[in-house]
Amino acid sequence: MSISAVEVTDLTVAYGDKPVLWDVDVQAPSGTLMAIVGPNGAGKTTLIKAILGLITPAAGQVRIYGKPYRQQRHLVGYVPQRGSVDWDFPTSVLDVVMMGRYGALGWFRRPGRRERDQALAALEKVGMRDYAPRQISQLSGGQQQRTFLARALVQDAQVYFMDEPFQGVDAITERAIVTLLKELRAAGKTVCVVHHDLQTVPEYFDWVTLLNVRRIASGPVNEVFTEENLRLTYGGRVAFLSRNGNGAAGEMLQSTAGQPASTQQVAAEVGD
Repeated sequence: MSISAVEVTDLTVAYGDKPVLWDVDVQAPSGTLMAIVGPNGAGKTTLIKAILGLITPAAGQVRIYGKPYRQQRHLVGYVPQRGSVDWDFPTSVLDVVMMGRYGALGWFRRPGRRERDQALAALEKVGMRDYAPRQISQLSGGQQQRTFLARALVQDAQVYFMDEPFQGVDAITERAIVTLLKELRAAGKTVCVVHHDLQTVPEYFDWVTLLNVRRIASGPVNEVFTEENLRLTYGGRVAFLSRNGNGAAGEMLQSTAGQPASTQQVAAEVGD
């Protein structure tokens, strides 16, 4: 069998005496789009940050293509939550995207024409080339998200982690992101996405991890994205879930009141 792109084993993270992730095992095969799904407080963002070494786990290990993350850092790209970024920092869109090349350049080389061309090509790919000289504070939410996607693209990573890339973006930007994700998969890349909208999981992703402090289930969408697993993930708060032809959950999620609901809406009852 081929080595998994991402392998998390026995991962436990605690803040003080409160476990946020408990004994979590997750694998993402190479060339998959994996959604990480769960209610608020489930530890989805914490999982990504622990994988990336941004927080220190209490136990467990992370491997990227069979080796510890610190040895494979150059293979990994990261798109953080848009709300965690200081968008008032005085820098241009082009400069932000070129930051994606710093890991390859090292501390002592400055980006040159090649890096500029790579950044402009990435901006072109996400429909943002015309905004290259603009200050990031002048961007809309969707434009900000596209800028960070372009920055990840210029890293030319093999594995990408994206924390809620669809949050607060318009329909045009969402379609552009989905197209980009599928192009990355077609190129053999692996993308792990914290995602809230259950209705789009079967359409956008081929692999899913259901998380609520512990791993509830993880695997191909058509096998593990089921009503039973979602009930376990959300503590029984998912009242109805239609099924597609192969038995996977997907096309319509309804709350107990019978209204369509995203994971965010369901998770509001639980209280990342």
